[in-house]
This record gives sequence, structure tokens and C-alpha cells, in this order.
Amino acid sequence: MITLENDDFKADIYPFGAELHSLYSKKNKIEYLWDGNPEFWPRHSPVLFPIVGGLIDDAFLYKGTKYTLAKHGFARDTEFEVESSSADKATFLLKSNEETLKVYPFAFELRLIYTLTDSEVTLTYEVTNPAKEPMYFSIGAHPAFKVPLTDGTYEDHALVFSEEENSDRWVIDGNYLTEPVKYIDHQSKINLTHDLFYKDALVFKDLKSTSISIVNNKNAHGLKHTFKGFPYMGIWSATDANFVCIEPWCGIPDGYKHDQQLESKEGINKLDGGEKWSASWSVACF
Repeated sequence: MITLENDDFKADIYPFGAELHSLYSKKNKIEYLWDGNPEFWPRHSPVLFPIVGGLIDDAFLYKGTKYTLAKHGFARDTEFEVESSSADKATFLLKSNEETLKVYPFAFELRLIYTLTDSEVTLTYEVTNPAKEPMYFSIGAHPAFKVPLTDGTYEDHALVFSEEENSDRWVIDGNYLTEPVKYIDHQSKINLTHDLFYKDALVFKDLKSTSISIVNNKNAHGLKHTFKGFPYMGIWSATDANFVCIEPWCGIPDGYKHDQQLESKEGINKLDGGEKWSASWSVACF
């Protein structure tokens, strides 16, 4: 385990999956991250790579070859190398190898770079293509925040968007997206209830907001999750679990009409040989 710590804040990250396991405010004496209770969902904040969500029949086609790849990809279940570590910054590295090439035919270097400031943690995803040929990938976040954060109930909390939104929800059916339904109608707030997620995640393609906050109607404690450069958003919780995931994505599950060709997959990112791609999100706690 790698711990980043300063006078006000502490973050614990495990090399397995380069996964954040704890976000603790020493000032507020509050843990902000879900504890990974396996009765509901055993993870905390996995990285989704090299796909986000599911593929039709758990497979994609590339240059005439079919590859099988499970939902959300393999990075979350792989040991990362600790490339560097200091009191306020740590870099974790995953490289392509014989096993990854069996299910994903691209050379890559994936770095997760965590940086801690007084009351905020930032995670930067950095993808490098060391080969000459282009690579195709998606990547996404999946942090689970504890709700209730302190006292009160799940229903005492709400999601507050930085912009007024008017957006459809794309419905998930198994591994793929079906049709959109009207969901957010000129609103900037969604009150949290467990039944919001009884039909899987809320998936949005066109949010204007660059941050979503979790606020507590009973007190002033909460958090602000800021993201830039992520065109899609998933919001999810396991059934009746006391957490909510705010998931900025650079990628999205297959649409039910998709032909499984990786190069034409919605949300796929093309990275030419020798190029580097990056995007960041952060969480500020109060």
C-alpha cells in the first residue's frame, strides 16, 4: 500500500489495480470513500481500461480477428508497478505483456498518477503508445463515495451538478446500451434514493457540467468531484448499498446495434504511434 499524507488529508492506494482505497479528511475526521463491503460491491475506485462498460458478447473485432474482453477491461484486476512515490505524489505503471496481448492486441503504457494537496486528491490517467501502429482504447473512472458521509440517511443526500442539465439517460441492458429516455429536465440536482439504481447505472452522453458534488441536507459536509475531458458520465450504486459512484468516462458501453468493430466503436480513442494521451479528475472534500 502507498499512502499520501499531509496535515489535513490522507489517501491510501494499492498497487493491485492502482486502486484508491481510502480518502480520509484528518481535519473533518471523515472517510469519504466506500469501504468495499463484499456483501454489496468489493471495489473502491477501479480504473476502467482498455474498455468502459461491456461489449456485445464480451467481444470485439479488429483486423478480422475476434478478441474476448470482459466488462471494464483488465487493468482493475492487474498488479501495477510503483514507478515513483513521495509524500504527496505516486505514479503507478502498467505495460502491455503476453497476457494482455491475447485479449487486447496493442502495445501500451498506462500510468495512474495520484497527487495530494491540502484537501484534494487528483488522479491523472496517462496512456502512451510505444508502437508505430495506432492503438484504440477507452478509459474511465469508477470511484465509490460513502453515503451517508456522516450522520443521516442515504435520502438526506443529493447530487448537485455544476450546470443546469437537460439530458437523456441511456438505458443499460446487460452489456450494451439500448435507447435513451428523458431524465434530467432543466435541473441541477438529483436527490439520492436507492431505487434510482434498481435498473443499473444512469448513463449520460451530453452533460455540460464539469463537476458533480455530493451534498448532505443535514450538515455542511460533502465533496466535489471535478472532471475535464471526459465526454460521458455514469452514476451508479449496487442495490441498496450506502455509496454512489460518480464515473467520468472516455468511452462507453456498446450500443445494441454496434457491429463489434473496435475502430468504429462509439467513444473509442485513437492514439497514433509514439503519442501520449492524458486526462484528470479530482475530489475536494469539505
